[in-house]
Amino acid sequence: MNTENPLLAAGELPAFSAITPDHVNPAIDEVLAGFRAEVARLVADPQARDFARLMAPLERWEERLGRCFAPVSHLHGVKDSPELRAAYSAALEKLTEHGTELGQNRDLYEAVKAVREAPGFDAMDRARRTVVEDSLRGFRLSGVALEEPARSRFKDIQTQLSKLETEFEEAVLDATDAWTRPVTDAELAGLPESAREMLRTMAKDKRVDGYLATLKGPVVQAILTFADDRALREQLYTAYNTRASDQGPQAGTRDNSERIEKIMALRHEAAGLLGFESSAHLSLADKMAGTPQRVLGFLRELAAKARPVAARELEDLRAFAATELGIADLQPWDVAYSAEKLRERRFAFSEEDLKPYFPLPAVMQGLFTVAERVFGVRLVERHGVDAWHPDVHYFDVVDHDGTVRAGVYLDHYARAGKRGGAWMDVCRSRMDDGESLFKPVAYLTCNFAPPAPDKPALLTHDDVITLFHEFGHGIHHLLTEVDWPSIGGISGVEWDAVELPSQFMENFAWQREALDMFARHWQTGERLPDDLYAKMLQARHFHAGLFLVRQLEFALFDFRLHLEFDPARGARALELINEVRDEVAVLPPPAWHRGPHAFTHIFSGGYAAGYYSYLWAEVLSADAFAAFEEAGVFDADTGARYRREILAVGGSRPALESFVAFRGREPQPDALLRSYGLAA
Repeated sequence: MNTENPLLAAGELPAFSAITPDHVNPAIDEVLAGFRAEVARLVADPQARDFARLMAPLERWEERLGRCFAPVSHLHGVKDSPELRAAYSAALEKLTEHGTELGQNRDLYEAVKAVREAPGFDAMDRARRTVVEDSLRGFRLSGVALEEPARSRFKDIQTQLSKLETEFEEAVLDATDAWTRPVTDAELAGLPESAREMLRTMAKDKRVDGYLATLKGPVVQAILTFADDRALREQLYTAYNTRASDQGPQAGTRDNSERIEKIMALRHEAAGLLGFESSAHLSLADKMAGTPQRVLGFLRELAAKARPVAARELEDLRAFAATELGIADLQPWDVAYSAEKLRERRFAFSEEDLKPYFPLPAVMQGLFTVAERVFGVRLVERHGVDAWHPDVHYFDVVDHDGTVRAGVYLDHYARAGKRGGAWMDVCRSRMDDGESLFKPVAYLTCNFAPPAPDKPALLTHDDVITLFHEFGHGIHHLLTEVDWPSIGGISGVEWDAVELPSQFMENFAWQREALDMFARHWQTGERLPDDLYAKMLQARHFHAGLFLVRQLEFALFDFRLHLEFDPARGARALELINEVRDEVAVLPPPAWHRGPHAFTHIFSGGYAAGYYSYLWAEVLSADAFAAFEEAGVFDADTGARYRREILAVGGSRPALESFVAFRGREPQPDALLRSYGLAA
């Protein structure tokens, strides 16, 4: 193996500073060639029909492939360049072809089936049985039973989809980076100093004087929430919500309209080739929900409870905006601004009041203390680790017995060339089969406003919740005790249950006992005052109805888009989102709004026909956290049981089984409504 290529090196961690776009495809080609040769050897060996001689080598090669490509995929998200983009796209096409080719290999399928049908199968441990069962399901969903020409067509579709989905995401990233607007001193009215500093930083980054508005998440949020200048809010709202579309200031330059049509048509065709009625039906083949009727019933039952609440909240907001702010015709770009003013009036409280108490270094230390008390692990910074940016930190995850179990990279700040949002991803998977021994390593990526020259990065409480959320995903990956990469950590977990650990962690950001570990004023060290904490709690469910109907709009649009696709009519994305808004929204946006065109979650991010899982998993997470509320938020026995029954087992058994093992019963649906303060 070529050890001069950093993507092929056997080191514990990637050598990010040594990786160039030129390394990507030679490394991928070499690993894929080795993988194919191994598959040919396994298929030809009649003795390779048990777990140790068939499944374990396949897991080893999957891990090797992941180890090679994970740093490339990560750099594409956090340090994009035209050269890397081209290399990534070419590599992804090869990986997609390989995945389909592997999934359609009938000889390999028969070999795995022989493991399943062998007399000793039922005596295997649960994890090994799950690896085999999941593998067989993967073959079926990859079209192993297809005959020509359907077989080749399915493979071609997967290749086209991977290219289109990458292009979709890149169009959104480019549109986000392309738009800027100078902000005058007069237009700064209403913006807190932290937001002004952020706009100054954006200007410096672009090497211009003064203040600059961009479409980066923290900037958009700050201006829509605080800027008194209504025209500025409208311009930013318009630019942000027409990204990569046929409308707005960049109309037509990176339009995702045609990509949406092609992606939906190809997904539908692929599902049909596999014998599914729609791509929504295919999506549910390995999810908890099981049937479209169950998903739609779940979402519509929630909508029936949330929409009347949202309608009352909007009516209240309209009246306040008209009488107190002089806004007679409340528009979408006025909602966050008016809501913040109403929140300040009603609770004598603003998100800005909290920011001085959430300096990022202290929040991180508090998060780590929560992890130590709940999960029994310490996070210890390791210096000198090769990373992709000077702001990145690396931490070892150390167990109670002093063993280093895992590692995690943290990349906190928004910057050019980095896609928006927050996410956790896998750098290394756990693997321990007696031959290979690897610790799990994760990436945790956010887009917080960077620190100012004279003060640390100060987070909103929403930022704190985001950080806890992504850490929940991370700890799921890091504390796995499953030795097989395909079902360890987040891998193999049903998509509508994978958000359970992330949403579960959010709850700690509301607990006084947890906040006292880190919510300290960045200058005085004073803890979060009781009156401010009380106001924060009172405001917790402020506009919960409006938030929930927005989530329901996303979830219903995504699911119906995939469920109802008709090749004769096309995707009908705009028509469908308007139908969904008629059903659940209370303040429809303008006709030129193009939300679907930047909806990367479903068109490029793995949530196709699965966006509902955020709400589905909230039922699980709210009910799981209730166990801690009953026993004590930092009860050691409850924490140990959660770690053992939820985190450690990963995807080695069905999520419902894991939940019942932890909670002692099935989840109670009303837990979600209680968590939003909407329970009757």
